[in-house]
Amino acid sequence: MGFKYLLFCLFLLSTTATQLTAQKPVQYDASETYVALQKLNTLFSVLYVAAHPDDENQRIISYCANTLHANTAYLSLTRGGGGQNLIGKEIGPLLGVLRSQELLGARSIDGGQQYFSRAIDFGYSKHPDETFTFWNKDKVTSDVVRIIREHRPDVIINRFDHRSPGKTHGHHTASAMLSIEAFDLSNDADQYPEHLETLSLWQPSKIYFNTSWWFYGSRDKFAEADKTNLTTIDIGGYYPLLGISNNEIAAQARSMHKCQGFGSGTSRSSRQEYLELIKTADPTLTKEITQGINTTWSRVPNGEPVGQLLQRIIEDYDFKKPTESLSDLVSLYTLIEQTGDPYWRNIKLQELQHIIQSVTGLYLESTTETQIATAKDSIEVKIEATNRSDQAIVLHSYKLSNQKTPVNQNVELGLTQENVWYESLTLTRNPSNHYWLNDKAEYGTYFADQEQIGKPQNSPHLTVDFNVSILGKQMTFTRPVVSMDVFPDKGEVYNPLALSPLASVSLVDDVYIFADDRSQDIVVNVESMTDNLVGSLSLDMDSGWKVDPARVEISIDKKNQSQRVTFSVTPPAQQSKTSLTPTLSVGNEDITTQVSTVQYDHIPTQVVVHEAQASAVRLQIKTLENKKVAYLMGAGDQVPDCLEYIGYTVDIIELDQINQVDLSQYQAVILGIRIYNVNEKIEAYQDLLFDYAANGGNLITQYNTSRRLKAKSLAPVPLELSRDRVSDETAVVTLLDPDHPAMVKPNNITTQDFDGWVQERGLYFPDEYDESLVPLLKMADKGETDKYGSLLVMQHGEGYFVYTGLSFFRELPAGVPGAYRLMANLISLGSQE
Repeated sequence: MGFKYLLFCLFLLSTTATQLTAQKPVQYDASETYVALQKLNTLFSVLYVAAHPDDENQRIISYCANTLHANTAYLSLTRGGGGQNLIGKEIGPLLGVLRSQELLGARSIDGGQQYFSRAIDFGYSKHPDETFTFWNKDKVTSDVVRIIREHRPDVIINRFDHRSPGKTHGHHTASAMLSIEAFDLSNDADQYPEHLETLSLWQPSKIYFNTSWWFYGSRDKFAEADKTNLTTIDIGGYYPLLGISNNEIAAQARSMHKCQGFGSGTSRSSRQEYLELIKTADPTLTKEITQGINTTWSRVPNGEPVGQLLQRIIEDYDFKKPTESLSDLVSLYTLIEQTGDPYWRNIKLQELQHIIQSVTGLYLESTTETQIATAKDSIEVKIEATNRSDQAIVLHSYKLSNQKTPVNQNVELGLTQENVWYESLTLTRNPSNHYWLNDKAEYGTYFADQEQIGKPQNSPHLTVDFNVSILGKQMTFTRPVVSMDVFPDKGEVYNPLALSPLASVSLVDDVYIFADDRSQDIVVNVESMTDNLVGSLSLDMDSGWKVDPARVEISIDKKNQSQRVTFSVTPPAQQSKTSLTPTLSVGNEDITTQVSTVQYDHIPTQVVVHEAQASAVRLQIKTLENKKVAYLMGAGDQVPDCLEYIGYTVDIIELDQINQVDLSQYQAVILGIRIYNVNEKIEAYQDLLFDYAANGGNLITQYNTSRRLKAKSLAPVPLELSRDRVSDETAVVTLLDPDHPAMVKPNNITTQDFDGWVQERGLYFPDEYDESLVPLLKMADKGETDKYGSLLVMQHGEGYFVYTGLSFFRELPAGVPGAYRLMANLISLGSQE
């Protein structure tokens, strides 16, 4: 897909809610303008519903947006913070920020919009009953109802089956169940009446389940299934005006989910999708998606004249000279203003504004060179208005959102004459974060004000209203103030304008491990976000822990300069865990937050203000003398850093370099998570790794998913992965062989070492394996059979091979003591000490 089409979709996206706020204003070319006119002539709305970023079917979303010209949106109940990250170190809320932006990027390609509920992704859930014990079901139901009332879908499409609890991820089934409930609740005035202060009741016409062979168990079973109630859609259509097919659009939208490794190949042939009709508001409605739904302008009061004029504009459209349509487009604007449905009136006026702007080449932009500002900073905003046509356009005034009165100009915008003005201002608003992270969440759901619920991201901090008349018709165009800089290797780069506290305080690490009672130096970095910062810094922790000095004076002259402060922290004698909170006192303000950026080439840079906390853990742990470990990274994790916390020397080795390294020097070689899923070379080096173990080494393989494996076997003996997992982090763990070396040397492992685990016990356990692999643990989620594959150990020649699905990659960064003790034992296997 060409870059121009990406911009086309970005532009379309901005016509409804604030979706992508950091983008250069662009215009459609003549073909794209014609497509936009067809969309303008269609009044049809679709809402796709699922649980996570990357759950959505981009083929269906693109089909609805680009074939049916529907006002299409995806509601993801969560932001995906419970997942993993294949491209960086963000996890938890920061990962949710990254995945939210990836979803917005996907929608910018397939033509949809994006919504979210307040539900938090807490990791894998096996049943919707479990899901609803974490989520506040009433709040999440309210969110789904609210978004239906806001988006007003004629058709809802669920990605998952509401009738299959326990057969797939509990979040998946829960999303479909909530959607089915909300289908009726959204038209009930007694349900969530607080919505009705700003929204109206709405009854969708139909709700579907987007089924496929996967839900039937196999392609053969699906081929034999009764499809009487299924609607078949060919989503392989080609769009000649755009020079791209629906499947190509969908593949590129899918590939935006880069942190989940969802790069997708492209199909250019016919392909079928299936929709099962679940429920209708009217028994006369049939399974065909648009049957019985008026998608023309006649569905709104005073709409028929709009449709008649618009049809004539489409028929007379001149691809070589689109401005020939301008007079009729301006008349159309007045007709749409006179229609009687505020929902469609607002949507279509915004769509028409973009069409008029593209026809005239009118360029309106507001930028600043500042990306991060504080309440003390004065920033300069550049305001530009350029008319690139010979049509009569006048800029009457512009008004920044923090100004009380507009700045009058009454300037006729001559052909290609650049008009630029500058405004200096101070942003007096409080530091802003992504709205769902501004307050501590209730367990299971984020906090959000009613007017924010559903929004994919913050509204712009600052906007400019351009009051313009075109052929005598006054219109107001609103543009966000965005940061723009020019780089030699990238050209113009646009990012959102962010507001921050006066300083950022941060700890170097997320967790500090004390393997004994000796003091450690802990460094706090203070970065000034403004000039002339003066304050004092302390490091707060629980009683029983000691810190020296108690307070340090801070003085930083220039913005972006830093001062590093070292505190000496002494742990208690007994095993203990505390939170470390750096606190910077500036005047009457205490700053305990860190300003972080989530920065990748495929998303606008995100500035996140979050609590600057870390954990300190006093362990009762023993390690052996040989502390040299080799680590081969897979999808990316923090395990190497965590091992260094307890005294190991960890050499990170590239896979294709291990034949140049003497592996015998290492007590253990550890394979990072999902290495068998992400590294194409792993199979070529397996024999070398297995030989290392056979010659007296200790090879530890961490979890991999059962799909897309890059090798036929993951062990020197038969071993088959399953989808077995134990998602309850408090599930009972039984030691099957308490006297095994992995359980006793150098730390005596007991069931207490499984206290305090986070999110899960483990995942993708092997369920079939050679008898030489000895299971050491037994565990199960409530109501399920025991799982034995979480930790398998075998002697291989003179050494050891370990396969573990335990979630060390979560537990070690979280400072879970037992996880450190058990990992130390696994590393020590085969040691003669």
